[in-house]
Amino acid sequence: MTLYLPIAEMSVNWLVIILLGGGVGFLSGMFGVGGGFLTTPLLIFYGIPPAVAVASSATQITGSSVSGALAYWQRGQVDLKMGGVLVAGGVIGAGLGQIVFTWLQSLGQIDVSINIIYVLFLGVIGALMLKEALGALLAARSPTPGPPRRRGHVPWIAALPGRTRFYKSGLYISPLAPLALGVVVGILTVIMGIGGGFIMVPAMLYLLGMSASSVVGTSLFQIIFVTGAATLLHATSSRSVDIVLALLLLVGGVAGAQVGVRAAQKLSPEKLRLALALLVLGVAIRLLFGLTVQPADVFTLQEAG
Repeated sequence: MTLYLPIAEMSVNWLVIILLGGGVGFLSGMFGVGGGFLTTPLLIFYGIPPAVAVASSATQITGSSVSGALAYWQRGQVDLKMGGVLVAGGVIGAGLGQIVFTWLQSLGQIDVSINIIYVLFLGVIGALMLKEALGALLAARSPTPGPPRRRGHVPWIAALPGRTRFYKSGLYISPLAPLALGVVVGILTVIMGIGGGFIMVPAMLYLLGMSASSVVGTSLFQIIFVTGAATLLHATSSRSVDIVLALLLLVGGVAGAQVGVRAAQKLSPEKLRLALALLVLGVAIRLLFGLTVQPADVFTLQEAG
């Protein structure tokens, strides 16, 4: 029931890794997120070195996103023009992120840096998600619901030059805004091993003002190419991709994404967002605990006498 991971230099229970990949793939298909923001911390909890967890997680995200994107493609819910702009920005960001990742690795600080970034990032994102989810639940239960939340691109985005039409997304904006968004997500993809969908989806909705029908599918479309670029960079530069681990995650992720797409059509979105917010905050708290609590086995270095 165990397999040896060459780069991670450890044996793992293959069934546990496949189930972990399946659970994250399920979230990918349901929410339009790559799932790396959960895969990477869970692999770290399991004992995988953070640098290997980041690189291998990006590989798994690529596969599960292909599965989910195809399902949305069949429904006509992917904006190829918008996706192309996001991908271009993402590839640029991935290159910048790899420079930072390699620099931290050369300093010997990559593992600690990844943990600290995750604690801060997931803590902030989780709190914002929890606030939004609780507000949505209260609004849904209110006998006199308030006016629907207005969605449209913010004024500074409307003022950017070179506007063009994104017909499927229902937008007439400058491609500079989605390009910049793609760059940010590309950097995070390389450093954190995330697909960036849990940033991309709300940003496309509330910053760019995209039509909700094409957001999730377009997010998954760009994740495929950006995480693919991140995997290539990790494999050739930092050499931290563990192919055995990535394949095990991929097996579960592809199947889980298909189930997630179907479940998204049936379950209450308010309760799902609440559950995801609590999960994100739980992971952040667990990572913080690991950074601050003294381990059971303490080692010291001393000069031999």
